[in-house]
Amino acid sequence: MKNKIGVMQGRLVPKYRNQYQSHPVGYWDKEFDVAARLGLDLIEFIVDFDCIEENPLMSADGVTRVTEVAARTGVQVASICADCFMAAPLHSADPMVAQPSLAYLRRLIDHAPRLGISDIVIPCVDQSSLRSMEDSARFVAALESVLDEAGRNGVNLSLETDLDPQSFARLLERFESPRVTVNYDTGNSASLGYDPREELAAYGNKISDIHIKDRIKGGGSVVLGTGNTDFEGFFDALRPLDYQGFFILQAYRDDEGVEIFNRQLEWIRPYIEAYGARIKG
Repeated sequence: MKNKIGVMQGRLVPKYRNQYQSHPVGYWDKEFDVAARLGLDLIEFIVDFDCIEENPLMSADGVTRVTEVAARTGVQVASICADCFMAAPLHSADPMVAQPSLAYLRRLIDHAPRLGISDIVIPCVDQSSLRSMEDSARFVAALESVLDEAGRNGVNLSLETDLDPQSFARLLERFESPRVTVNYDTGNSASLGYDPREELAAYGNKISDIHIKDRIKGGGSVVLGTGNTDFEGFFDALRPLDYQGFFILQAYRDDEGVEIFNRQLEWIRPYIEAYGARIKG
């Protein structure tokens, strides 16, 4: 079985409100046709905080619309990048922030089975980093409160953090449920100066969603192959884990998106295909 390849939502259409990454309100469906033409299998949906109720994943009617577009184009939605939890962290000390966010997460978990969504990525980076023991305790408690629902709906809560490998592994050990997994971002790890071999040795068996990106160490996103991401080391470390999940390109984008994305897709595709071939062998 080949690993499916997808794109982070918004990379194939013009920027929404000139933002680098966001859910394109009002024209999200157009991206499915572009993705189909490029031969992609998936689009990872973004859920932003500032327009959350306009996101189709937040309503039954909206989910129906997404299923119709996915069926028409053959491009599926198997994962969600819940960027809303960066603006309003689940582990906020302010209950006026944390409680509505937990309600949003419950809604996403509830709607996920209708689309066949297996992963909800929860970012704990930048303004939502887990900076203290108290942050971590609140975060663990929040996730524990929805794990039964996630289990019933077949949904992984896939954590993206900026913790070092050992600290991340210790955080994961606090959860008994197999539904707490890892979103691995190749570019973010490179920016932080982490070694993919060390990271995957610490928690690689927990990875359920992979974002493909290239970044400069200590800096921003760049075209795949031009930054500090060690793609050779990453795929070598991934191979023994028999990872069967998908690869989502969250690669560098410009104002239009399609041409530069396609160039990067063709650059990374041989890595993914070679990985799959060696796994089968």
